[in-house]
Amino acid sequence: MKERIFLSSPHMSDEGYEMQYVKEAFDTNWIAPLGENVNGFERELAEKVGSKSAAALSSGTAAIHLALKAAGVGEGDIVFCPTLTFSATANPIIYQNAIPIFIDSDYETWNMSPKALEEAFEKYPEVKAVIVVHLYGLSADMDKIMDICKKHSVAVIEDAAESLGTYYKGKHTGTFGDYGIFSFNGNKIITTSGGGMLVSNNVERVAKARFWATQSRDQARHYQHSELGFNYRMSNVVAGIGRGQLKVLDQRVAKKSYIFEFYKRELGGLEGLEFMPSNEWDEPNYWLSSITLSGKVRPIDIFEALEAENIESRPVWKPMHMQPFFEKYDFVGTDVSEKLFGNGVCLPSDTKMTDEDLERVVKTIKGLWLE
Repeated sequence: MKERIFLSSPHMSDEGYEMQYVKEAFDTNWIAPLGENVNGFERELAEKVGSKSAAALSSGTAAIHLALKAAGVGEGDIVFCPTLTFSATANPIIYQNAIPIFIDSDYETWNMSPKALEEAFEKYPEVKAVIVVHLYGLSADMDKIMDICKKHSVAVIEDAAESLGTYYKGKHTGTFGDYGIFSFNGNKIITTSGGGMLVSNNVERVAKARFWATQSRDQARHYQHSELGFNYRMSNVVAGIGRGQLKVLDQRVAKKSYIFEFYKRELGGLEGLEFMPSNEWDEPNYWLSSITLSGKVRPIDIFEALEAENIESRPVWKPMHMQPFFEKYDFVGTDVSEKLFGNGVCLPSDTKMTDEDLERVVKTIKGLWLE
């Protein structure tokens, strides 16, 4: 069997930075919940993206949940959410017993459409928060979105789970809204195997999120809890891996960009094949290189051809308003997200891929245009 090529899979840095921090955690016996690695990872990530404060948590989903809670979202509140995203963006809205309203994408960014967002505010003026996603490492049009949200005095949460290392007009995604979140899941650009980070310039609210994430344990000699708490804190060992991974973030972004440009150079001339959009204000991390198809070759053809060669690929996210669990909630927009889902393909974008791996992918795809 041919060697497996993964969509995007975790790996340690070649320099072994992670082991240095993990060894220190073991040597000092700080294996359990908190320790210097947690503090260091929060500090270093905040400095990297240009935020005043950060809280290291168990997942990006936990970070969204606490961001919603910090923004005051509660039972019956309305939260706008992009429909073209992974369910982890929308699930925390339900955790808070709030109501998601799903917003369509535009072709210019593949992210939340400012036009559809305006329409949603007209239909639902009493909104508590807006979640913005930076899909596949592509930045949403943050100037337009922030202008709209400021006009309506609503909290903004950026789901930058897929976009660590992406810049919008020279500034890191995840730092425009009131709160930003990052994910370090196994398939992300840097990974701790599982984990997330909440960032904000509101130092007090991040401190409150840390409190909630540590079972809301009060400052007392005995165990005392005056609020509902969560077991959401990142462990010291996991944070050590994160500190090592953060050192190679720029290298990972460069490799993802190389992969995207390789595909674009080799596949760009195929009839009916288009690459995900680029904008002059966007510096993507190219987490996943994605395409859309409009000709005789369809996504299923590419999926099956790559599978036969032991190569992973996948569809673009299925919109939330089309999901069985979420279809009862309202959707504002047209059919952009549905068409991106129906025509989209995420190509293998693993930073461990060699040129030989990339050539194997390209050769398999090109073959479909010769049939």
